[in-house]
Amino acid sequence: MVVQNKLDTGDPRKAVLLEPFVHQVGGHMSMMKYDEHTVCKPLISQEQWFYESLPTAIKQFTPQYKGIISVCLRKDSLGNLGLIASPSLPTNNCSSLDKEHSVMLWQEIKRTSTTSSERLFVKWSQTPFTKTIKDSCPGKALLRTELQYHTTVSSLMEDTNGNQPEKKSYNPWALHCHQLHLTRMSSKVDENKLHQFLLLENVVSKYQYPCILDLKMGTRQHGDDASEEKKARHIKKCEQSTSGSLGVRICGMQVYQADTGQFLCKDKYYGRKLSPDGFRQALYQFLHNGNHLRTNVLEPLVSQLKALLSVIKSQSSYRFYSSSLLIIYDGQEPKENKETLDNHPQGCFQNINCTMPHGTGHPKVDVRMIDFAHTTYKDSKYNHTVYDGPDHGYIFGLENLVKIIENTREGE
Repeated sequence: MVVQNKLDTGDPRKAVLLEPFVHQVGGHMSMMKYDEHTVCKPLISQEQWFYESLPTAIKQFTPQYKGIISVCLRKDSLGNLGLIASPSLPTNNCSSLDKEHSVMLWQEIKRTSTTSSERLFVKWSQTPFTKTIKDSCPGKALLRTELQYHTTVSSLMEDTNGNQPEKKSYNPWALHCHQLHLTRMSSKVDENKLHQFLLLENVVSKYQYPCILDLKMGTRQHGDDASEEKKARHIKKCEQSTSGSLGVRICGMQVYQADTGQFLCKDKYYGRKLSPDGFRQALYQFLHNGNHLRTNVLEPLVSQLKALLSVIKSQSSYRFYSSSLLIIYDGQEPKENKETLDNHPQGCFQNINCTMPHGTGHPKVDVRMIDFAHTTYKDSKYNHTVYDGPDHGYIFGLENLVKIIENTREGE
């Protein structure tokens, strides 16, 4: 049965094109864009149960849960895969879906050598839903994957050693996840099979140039149901990374560079290799826009992290194994803030609690917990072990994160 919760879908017969979510910076499961304010991901029962029963105190720190959607997979005669989502798809098969209301995603990638980076295009069909990428994102200069038209903002991906970034016209990690997802699905397409996806709030939709940091939280990453082999693998990753020393490691990031008009991107392999000092430097880089440290982000960020820390400490029996924490702010600065910081390069980083000049205020900052496929707690029907007290590994990571941000200084 298809469940909808607080989601206005308009015409209930109208199918929806699932587009790649271009601002995915971490994780291994492909996120898809349902509409401007909603993303979706393959449903995992344990994660669904968490969203449907999470404590009120945690809700402000998670994406809004919007229900479940059914998705059909289709292949055309050329082997191109279509992803069709609808809140009113029948529960037994997709054959009764009105074809004139269906939207097929099919890709035709053409490589040219007219620019320093490959330019790739995609065609979308079919009538009456034919639309261009520019029409779908009016006035936006955002990252596009290889499946979407490159507008004005490109991205840079540094290698694991921090060497010269390679210029791309898309977020490399989002494309990586999407291609893996398509490959897995195309190998076993059953047009009569329904796939259920979770619908979640798109927490970056309100940002012009979303700067996103994906942090894997805690000192343990394997779930209670992990095999001995998987458990050993995850323990080793934690011991050899900042997960063990700091309780937090970088799983991906993109940060807008105002001096070049590009996003700088890093992936989980970069994060795994960082030492504690390297983690501090990477966090500093995430808070730096190429011109100056975004000191106006520090106070609201620390305030939200401390509020989350208080909530986590109050949640007995919860273990957020393998979950992540997103930190988000806008790379687009208010003009008055930019002028103030440019005129006073030291900003107010000497005092994290300082007040910005009159009329500026603090920018919007979001701190959101995500990925709960291995989260366990006392009342979960999927729990394997009932734990006592709060998640001390998660708390350890949050406390270190707060300390590092509070100690962030220009030039260090």
